[in-house]
Amino acid sequence: MSTSTAADYVHGYSGAEAQRLRDQASALDRLLHHDTLFDPPGLVLEVGCGTGAQTVIVARQNAQCRFVSLDISRQSLTTATQRTHDLGLSNVTFEVGDVYRLPFHDGAFDHVFVCFLLEHLSRPTEALRSLRRVLKPGGSITVIEGDHGSAYYHPRSDAAQATIRCLIDLQAAMGGNS
Repeated sequence: MSTSTAADYVHGYSGAEAQRLRDQASALDRLLHHDTLFDPPGLVLEVGCGTGAQTVIVARQNAQCRFVSLDISRQSLTTATQRTHDLGLSNVTFEVGDVYRLPFHDGAFDHVFVCFLLEHLSRPTEALRSLRRVLKPGGSITVIEGDHGSAYYHPRSDAAQATIRCLIDLQAAMGGNS
């Protein structure tokens, strides 16, 4: 059984991509996370944290919880670690890991959080089973995903639609489903 690799991320790992993720998180903060609240003093697993763009928002508004944020890219985790340090967040630790082979005991977490992860995976159902395994009985899971195929523009823009179609096709070629 193959695992994911950092090379599977369709957007790449440039500085421009890190900035895009921060911009995206900032723009979507109130829409996505106004009620992303976990019961304190919970232990939260975040998988696919990338550069920590969503992590800092959720960790800040859940300061009484501890977060273990996981990603397959060491480069992204270096950025995420620096960002949380710069913001003075001490309730987050980062680890390298694969969603299909989570390095945690069964039932280790009170809550699991994923944001924009499953769309990049070729086996999202298997990933969800893996996440459920590490969730305590009675725990909760938050999954936030996009659906790029539902993006429409007004006024209509053939160029914008072509760009979205290209992203969908690239992710499909890499095994994802956006």
